[in-house]
Amino acid sequence: MPFFSAKVPQDFSDCQRLDKFIASLPNGMNRSKLKSGVTEILVNGKKVKLSQKVKAGDQIDIQWEDNIPDNIEPENIALDIVYEDENVTVVNKAQGMVTHPACGNWTGTLVNALLYHWGRQAVSQLKEGSAAEILERRRPGIVHRLDKETSGIIITAKNRDTEEFLQKQFKDKSLQKEYILICTGRPKERTGDIRTQIIRDPKNRHRFKAVTDTEDGKFARTLYHCIACYGNYSLIRVRLKTGRTHQIRVHMKYIGCPILGDSVYNKPDSNFPDATLMLHSVQLKIKLPGFEDYSTFRTKVPGRFQKIEKKLRAKFPKSVLPQVHKSK
Repeated sequence: MPFFSAKVPQDFSDCQRLDKFIASLPNGMNRSKLKSGVTEILVNGKKVKLSQKVKAGDQIDIQWEDNIPDNIEPENIALDIVYEDENVTVVNKAQGMVTHPACGNWTGTLVNALLYHWGRQAVSQLKEGSAAEILERRRPGIVHRLDKETSGIIITAKNRDTEEFLQKQFKDKSLQKEYILICTGRPKERTGDIRTQIIRDPKNRHRFKAVTDTEDGKFARTLYHCIACYGNYSLIRVRLKTGRTHQIRVHMKYIGCPILGDSVYNKPDSNFPDATLMLHSVQLKIKLPGFEDYSTFRTKVPGRFQKIEKKLRAKFPKSVLPQVHKSK
């Protein structure tokens, strides 16, 4: 993936939009390419938009993608449908499936599969226009996402009104998302409320980091409950209060319990060398259009969890962490 870096000269006296500044450079990119192909823009290590004003001394790093396809094509890919009506399709997403097309994953995504399942035509891709319009074309029906290696419940919308109806609940946090995970390590307490800022890791731009000594980044909150421990491994249930990139994975590492099989935030485990990311979206409670009450969608525990739990039970005695009662 191409990467571009530039530093605003110290004698630069203006305060200019980032896209205009980059377009003015001899080796820069025009604003049309910036809008259609850029995947990430960092100024002094912080993620920003094209409209960000830059000034003398600013360090600009831009990552973009070439060879954007003209269309997103429907693909006949099997889906595990949990629920469906005229407005939504709720899917138990398989591990390894990308949610929507993006750089390096233009085919084989959930969007490609849904277009086929819904009987839709190919979606032409914008290469001109606003960044929001371009992104919207890439993810029809997608109102939230799961990481590629995270499996489980994801709800999708069949029409624009439903997209807006569901997106509002994600924005105002009036829904409930629950995950299960297997971690290496034991949390200090059986239940916890993790509240931090999440920033991009300055030492590794592909990772994020939880910090509490800054207002930089985005606020993230995760509630967890440790169901049981087996040796130095923990089975944990999590509920999200915010939805940040890699939030659960970052917060579990933050409390000393990185997720088993996480190649980004954990080390290979000698007991389970073939483990993939042990993170699964097990439940979603949300209101659907036309329903007064909340609907709850659940999935079964994946086979990869059952196999590892079986080995853990055979190798280690089960224990439950004591509940800590904090004084008011």
